[in-house]
Amino acid sequence: MHQGKYIFSQIMDSVSRYQFNQCVARYGGDYWIKHFSCWEQFLAMSFGQLSFRESLRDIAVCLNAYGDKLYHLGFRSPVVRTTLAYANERRDWRIYRDYAELLIKEARCLYANELPADLDLDGAVYLIDSTTIELSLNLFPWARLKKKRASVKLNVALDLAGNIPAFFDFSGGKEHDVFFLDRLEFESGAHYVMDRGYIDFNRLHAIHAAGAFFVTRAKDNLSYHRLYSHPIEKSTGVRCDQTIVLSGYQTARHYPDKLRRISYYDAGTNRHYVFLTNDFDLPAETVALLYKYRWRIELFFKWVKQHLHIKVFWGRSENAVKTQICIALCAYLLVAIQKKRLHINRESYEILQILSIAIFDKTPFAQRISEAPRFFPEDIAQKQSQLWDY
Repeated sequence: MHQGKYIFSQIMDSVSRYQFNQCVARYGGDYWIKHFSCWEQFLAMSFGQLSFRESLRDIAVCLNAYGDKLYHLGFRSPVVRTTLAYANERRDWRIYRDYAELLIKEARCLYANELPADLDLDGAVYLIDSTTIELSLNLFPWARLKKKRASVKLNVALDLAGNIPAFFDFSGGKEHDVFFLDRLEFESGAHYVMDRGYIDFNRLHAIHAAGAFFVTRAKDNLSYHRLYSHPIEKSTGVRCDQTIVLSGYQTARHYPDKLRRISYYDAGTNRHYVFLTNDFDLPAETVALLYKYRWRIELFFKWVKQHLHIKVFWGRSENAVKTQICIALCAYLLVAIQKKRLHINRESYEILQILSIAIFDKTPFAQRISEAPRFFPEDIAQKQSQLWDY
């Protein structure tokens, strides 16, 4: 008799089937499909991510080994490797991108109040960067970067509250990072933190015109005129706080308004930094602190590459690669949502490690993941203590 839900099913219960089916219908994902729907594809690929499977064959073998449980996991038929591969190749990857965006909205609501305590800001903070995923040119010729290299870029705007991706998309390895700014919808009152690779004053002025703020590092060859110098406190590390206008012929046309230039000395690294921002109200040391938090997106990329399967791909087409990355992010978001809803005080890495061996367990998710010690019944505890009595 079936009693209780498997942990995998408990996680998938966070998925709104109505919203998911809307994403599928938007791109005709299940059109003329009689077996193995987009939902089953999503389940199989999510299972592969959460259980740390190495290939599509690995996924199919492990799922079919529990054939009597497949119905309770949401599958209507056994999983066939070729069918799963065909689905990844042919079904539009945007189905899973759109559903990831819905999960992002849900997760961001749960983590909305988790900005670092030392940042007193009213609006959101977005960290912008990209990571390059190296590919084999022989297997992925569509992703050619150079003569002997291939790659695809994952561009992310990471919400500092909860380290949740607020927006992501893909680009070719040859595309410059700055074009990602063209695809963002800027939020009034929010701060966008980025490195020097995103400096394009025409695009920075678009952020300013939208009522948002940016923080970035200035390039060494920046041409400008100083208008004012503001009082500073050198004990905070700030060396100068200036109001400037750009003096270069093109840059002055692209950004005609005033900018704030802050020079900061970091005693910890013994390095000088020069920041540019259009926020004239924040304390200068807070601007430097915002840029310091930009490193969280580097840590996010490192975490994703280490703990989600986006380094070895289970398909060779562009559609299959993007499908795998989108579903990997969905799995990450589902775990993050459950972690917050159930008030689990444990690192996401540890949760994924436990899930990888407890996916077919029927213990309540919070109980299995909880850090509370597990107590044995009194008679078993007594036998265990006698085992070590000599």
